[in-house]
Amino acid sequence: MSTITAPANLTGSYTIDPSHSRIGFVARHAMVTKVRGNFNEFEGTGYFDATQPGNSRVELAITADSIDTRNADRDAHLKSNDFFDMDNHPQIRFVSTAVEQIDAENYRVTGDLTIKDVTKSVTVDFEYTGTAVDPYGNARIGLEGATKVNRKDWGLNWNAALEAGGVLVSEKVTLEFEVSAIRTNDAD
Repeated sequence: MSTITAPANLTGSYTIDPSHSRIGFVARHAMVTKVRGNFNEFEGTGYFDATQPGNSRVELAITADSIDTRNADRDAHLKSNDFFDMDNHPQIRFVSTAVEQIDAENYRVTGDLTIKDVTKSVTVDFEYTGTAVDPYGNARIGLEGATKVNRKDWGLNWNAALEAGGVLVSEKVTLEFEVSAIRTNDAD
């Protein structure tokens, strides 16, 4: 297995490319299967310091109404007051508070996740997946990460008991990030 290390020349400012990135989630449904979904509209910026990762930072804004689980009825329920209450809370935000390098290809990003005006600290482990210059001359950096959270920590409490025991929607949700970011400049 080869190790991919972020070269020092990657230090700079970046913008997440939403057409080549994914922000998603996985939750267990009816205690037997997993349901996957995505947020299709988001934007994010960051600064990556390859030699001093602690100077790195990221901000992400997700349009809550862009939730997509490939089921219109389920999406409508998730948009309702039972879950995200998107009419009153149209945006989900993440702002990093710390970045640390774990090893040559792994980083730990801690930050404030705000859903429905509730802010909690979360930590996401990211793997650096490489860099490339695309056919348009854009320098890109790739990262993949995930973390598990309890949705009730943000007031997403709705559930239904199952006849055989258990609940319809798990409390634990895995948040998934597949990021392609385009370098915008070298300024801090």
